[in-house]
Amino acid sequence: MDFIGNDLVFTIALFVLVVFAVLGVAWGLFYPRLSKNFNRDQRIQAVAMSRVQIADKRLKAGNLDRRKDIEANLKQIENAQKKGKERKQSLKARLTQAGLSMTPKQFWLYSAVSGVVFFFGGLVGGMSMLVAIGLGLVGLLGVPHFWLARKRKKRMAKFIKEFPNAVDVIVRGIKTGLPLADCLAIAATETAEPVRSEFKRLIDEQAMGLPLSKVVPRLHQRVPLPETNFFAIVIAIQTQAGGSLSEALGNLSRVLRSRAHMKEKVSAMSMEAKASAAIIGAMPFVIAFMLYLTQKTFILVMFEEPMGQMLLSATLVWMGIGIFVMRQMISFDM
Repeated sequence: MDFIGNDLVFTIALFVLVVFAVLGVAWGLFYPRLSKNFNRDQRIQAVAMSRVQIADKRLKAGNLDRRKDIEANLKQIENAQKKGKERKQSLKARLTQAGLSMTPKQFWLYSAVSGVVFFFGGLVGGMSMLVAIGLGLVGLLGVPHFWLARKRKKRMAKFIKEFPNAVDVIVRGIKTGLPLADCLAIAATETAEPVRSEFKRLIDEQAMGLPLSKVVPRLHQRVPLPETNFFAIVIAIQTQAGGSLSEALGNLSRVLRSRAHMKEKVSAMSMEAKASAAIIGAMPFVIAFMLYLTQKTFILVMFEEPMGQMLLSATLVWMGIGIFVMRQMISFDM
């Protein structure tokens, strides 16, 4: 009987332990869900997740709208540039790009004077009327436009050399907290010509009430270079779409300096070809001068006889074409 009683007590104790273990496990598993705070915590978590999702959707929508605005602005700029390229630049625009203050009427007046001087110079030199007329046309249409193109090219080269310094001045001003208009004014005073005069025009146009997004593209019209085009695009996008303007202009400054370095490298590598072209172009004139010193009668035939003058004119034309072709072969647009 004692043995049976002990087994019964042991069995009851074991059953009680098992019941308590099962209740403990059930309590641990189901109490959070049965508690009063469970619904509250679940609702707070759902609200927090919904806010995160809504913020994420708004951020994605804002990025999408900003991207669409940037694409629209780029398309407008590209269309304006295509129209500008299709439309041939006027003489007034080329005079402005060359930094000259003369009007087109004054330019044509000087061209007419040059043509008359070349024409009478040919007659005084003993050339025929046909050759003198050809020289007059060269003096009227060739020499003035060549001089204008050379002045314009030199001014563009000076602008490219100084423009990265102006962009650096603007970047430093923006990082210190100054507005963009004040940074442009500082760049207009601290940079060298011709960047100084072009930035002063920007300040004057903005003072007249024009918005900055309309003023900066005019810089590219007056100075039609890829560098000014990049600057106008960056300013237009940052003005309308927002963002870090100092970072964008800093990247632009590095790009401009990299392009300048690459141009200098290309110029150094093509110097041998340019020297060869100069020697080949100068060789006929050197030989003609040596013949004049040694055998004057042989070379004077080309200047005294009508057939020689015609052959000499044709030779100069073909030499000009050859020099132009060689120049195009060793010139690289970047």
